[in-house]
Amino acid sequence: MILRLALLALMLAGSAGAQPVPEPDGFRGEPYRAPVPETLQGAVVIGPAQAVALHQQGVPFLDAMPRQKRPEGLPAGTIWNAKAHHTIPGAVWLYDTGYDRISAEEQDRLALGLSRATGGDKAAPVVFFCKAECWMSWNAAKRAVALGYTGVNWFPEGSDGWIAVGGELVTAEPAQ
Repeated sequence: MILRLALLALMLAGSAGAQPVPEPDGFRGEPYRAPVPETLQGAVVIGPAQAVALHQQGVPFLDAMPRQKRPEGLPAGTIWNAKAHHTIPGAVWLYDTGYDRISAEEQDRLALGLSRATGGDKAAPVVFFCKAECWMSWNAAKRAVALGYTGVNWFPEGSDGWIAVGGELVTAEPAQ
């Protein structure tokens, strides 16, 4: 536990001397793994302790990590298996909803996932996350705010912060 807390402190201290990252007007594109803002207009930014507390209360967690794509150019008949994705227990994996530009199918996945997670209550709390310094969850949470959701929490440390405070990860299945 002490080692995990030390790792989290180092992770957070690494960005302590850096200039604050401003919120972009729109959505952030590549590189997605980069320093993120400390704010998200219309959402509450939470840390690991708050994430654990919300998880214990049964608040839905929404994982915005992308799905691993099949590499282009594989010969016909090549068997390819994506690596398993690991997430916070009980999280709904709304893959590919955190890119700067998403398809209508991905937008529908996000809207349906939010509706299912909240029971259609746009004021119900939800927590968006991916990994530390990952814009995918910021973009997905911003989209949720744009859809009229008012209970949006953004956990910028994501699964890395979750592990650092002793949380476990489980294998995820993509949302349908």
